[in-house]
Amino acid sequence: MNDAHDPSDSYHYRVIARAIELIDAPGGAQLGLEDLAGAMGMSAAHFQRLFSQWVGVSPKRYQQYLMLGQARALLAERFTTLQTAHSLGLSGQARLHDLFLRWEAMTPGEYARRGAGLTIRHGWFDSPFGPALGMATERGLCGLAFAEADQQEATLADMQARWPEARFMADPAAAAPHVAAAFTQSGQAALHLIGTPFQIKVWEALLQVPAGHVTSYGEIGRHIDAPRAARAVGSAVGRNPIGFVIPCHRCLRGAGGGLGGYHWGLARKRAMLGWEAARLEAG
Repeated sequence: MNDAHDPSDSYHYRVIARAIELIDAPGGAQLGLEDLAGAMGMSAAHFQRLFSQWVGVSPKRYQQYLMLGQARALLAERFTTLQTAHSLGLSGQARLHDLFLRWEAMTPGEYARRGAGLTIRHGWFDSPFGPALGMATERGLCGLAFAEADQQEATLADMQARWPEARFMADPAAAAPHVAAAFTQSGQAALHLIGTPFQIKVWEALLQVPAGHVTSYGEIGRHIDAPRAARAVGSAVGRNPIGFVIPCHRCLRGAGGGLGGYHWGLARKRAMLGWEAARLEAG
């Protein structure tokens, strides 16, 4: 596996994912440091150090972001009104804090050809959220998916099915610079958005949601002048092929505070939201 990010972060994520399972257990309450570390088979000091290295806040504080009230708290405190972001002069080509990002979309005609004529090069990389599949055309990153080690073949097949007429080649070096820029937020992450015009509108709106904040299907629908299309917006969010970079994990189901689903696992969505919110708090 190639190292687009410090491989120790992938190990840290596996620890976090196990902790989330405990936190989300039926009737689960916030666990003390000793109990949580013991369940991980670690000393309290080692577990505390892993948390600090991964996100910069204590396990106790991080748990607060992962409890079942997380979505409601984010909606109340860090809900992003996309119209406000737009009024500040922020376009879909520049997220509020990720100014390294640029993107271009394929035309509707290109999309209709289902990837014919495209060569998509791919490889697996370590990331803060477990193994990540990076896929790139000559224009930039077109896919970023996540999977556990025993799911990698299925995840690759799922992504390839999105562009069935494309030519696919294992070539990690082609995707590596874009993947590295995406996770370190340095250099330049060039994106090649491959989707329907409606999907691309939704993904463009998602690019305006800053880390540590959330939005909703309804808010995105209003922003793209489709206020009655919450179901279609939800479908487009779910079809986002560039996970984390196009932050579909920051989109919640609605004002009731439901997290909604996530194509690469709800635990990973919770970890991403908690990781970003805690890092924002830690400065």
